[in-house]
Amino acid sequence: MLRTDGPWLHLPALATAHSHAFQRAMRGRAQRPGPTGSDDFWSWRTAMYEIAEGLTPERLAAIADVAFGDLARRGVRTVGEFHYVHHQADGTPYDDRTLLSQVVVEAARRAGLRIALLRVVYVRAGAGAAPQGAQRRFSDSSIEDALADVDALRARYAANDDVVVGIAPHSVRAVPPEWLGPLAEHARRHDMPLHMHVAEQPKEIEACLAETGRRPVELLADHGVLGPRFVAVHATHLAPHEATLLGATRAFACLCPTTERDLGDGLPDVGALAAAGARFCVGIDSHVTTQPLEDLRGIELGERLRTGKRVVFHSELGVSPAASLWRIGSTEGAAACGFADAGGEVRISTHHPDLALVDDDRRLDAIVYGVGSDAIERAW
Repeated sequence: MLRTDGPWLHLPALATAHSHAFQRAMRGRAQRPGPTGSDDFWSWRTAMYEIAEGLTPERLAAIADVAFGDLARRGVRTVGEFHYVHHQADGTPYDDRTLLSQVVVEAARRAGLRIALLRVVYVRAGAGAAPQGAQRRFSDSSIEDALADVDALRARYAANDDVVVGIAPHSVRAVPPEWLGPLAEHARRHDMPLHMHVAEQPKEIEACLAETGRRPVELLADHGVLGPRFVAVHATHLAPHEATLLGATRAFACLCPTTERDLGDGLPDVGALAAAGARFCVGIDSHVTTQPLEDLRGIELGERLRTGKRVVFHSELGVSPAASLWRIGSTEGAAACGFADAGGEVRISTHHPDLALVDDDRRLDAIVYGVGSDAIERAW
């Protein structure tokens, strides 16, 4: 995996499988206590909606240029863009219904990235609740409209090897149960990635149980959603048997450590997911910081915090934890986005100060656990 060429160390390029590019504009805006003095995911979401309400195509393009440029400079070649701002501020579709999707695709291409445009399907504010405020920009009036937009994007980018189109039911909160099966079937029929926020917040689980009597992953299994192209984003608050359901179908868990710690989401049970056979990838998510290596090492370091033990993540027998983590952050992330390989290499100078005093055979360990992402240079 790690190849030395003169003064350079070469590694497969990185992939970040879960991104909301427009949230790059939030950096620094939600780091002070609100008027009640109590903040959580839901108060953060209110601030995020304020950004979403003010987006124009031009503003979205400018933000995405910054977000994707940040990623490319730090060695990311592949991004999974979980895109859910579709319509005008009042919920009226643009004349070109996929305009904003095209905006983020073209921004990724300008940055030299491959992109999986994960077209989000969003219907409601919750069980029996119509979309409100900024949610109207996200929402589809029918499943036919949503799938027509997906197919229009597939046709537009069919000849572009650097663009994959996938389907992303937003969450069990935002998508009614009866839509899940048809969306999963459409993804299977066209061999598309299928991504979804899963069990990020306890309230999501409580609402799912109240509506359906099932926990989120149980509900997804009931509707045939799980499988090797399915990516459960966050997977933070799973019951043990839900990890087993994901692993049995070789589904992915996409962990987003820098965002999850910023939002106070909690720590997933990485050990249970690994033991069950689930695959892993990582995501930049909210762009609160652009440090891909921090997201990568966060898989292991979060598990250390959760268990009180060290060197606890082993996804492959006979392979060092650092090598396993790099594969998760490169080829596995690319696979979760629908690409067959990492798409190129990144390089790090053997003389970088962060590698001073490091033995040659421990360089990958030092890179994964101790080097800043700014040490990485794109080389694809």
